[in-house]
Amino acid sequence: MSAMWRAGEVAEAVGVNVETLRYYERRGLIAEPDRTPGGHRLYSEATVTALRVIKAAQALGFTLDEAADLLEVGRHHHGPRRAGLQARTAAKLSEVEQKVAALEVIKDSLIAARDAGCDDLVACAETDWCPIPFSRPVVADR
Repeated sequence: MSAMWRAGEVAEAVGVNVETLRYYERRGLIAEPDRTPGGHRLYSEATVTALRVIKAAQALGFTLDEAADLLEVGRHHHGPRRAGLQARTAAKLSEVEQKVAALEVIKDSLIAARDAGCDDLVACAETDWCPIPFSRPVVADR
């Protein structure tokens, strides 16, 4: 029989708190644990691994729902074929690349504002030379 872990041990090993374990149980992300005669929760090594997978997926930018879905796909290899890890990581990578591109635009705007000496955001917004990409209203011909 494999080692069983108490809630506090699991929480410490995985880097979550005990309430997170209970939340994951309620969400169905991890199986309800066995209990000692005294009522203490005992988690299996498989549960600890699942929790580590969830935390690693979150660290890579996957939401909790996406991490749960990745676990589910990994657990069930029968039934209709769903996109697996390769397809999902490719999609997440594309999403991250889009965010990086957006952050580069922000970075460039901040550098330009700093280099232009902008000290007053309102005054800067009222000039044509302000490097910050304010949305400028379209003025209709009167």
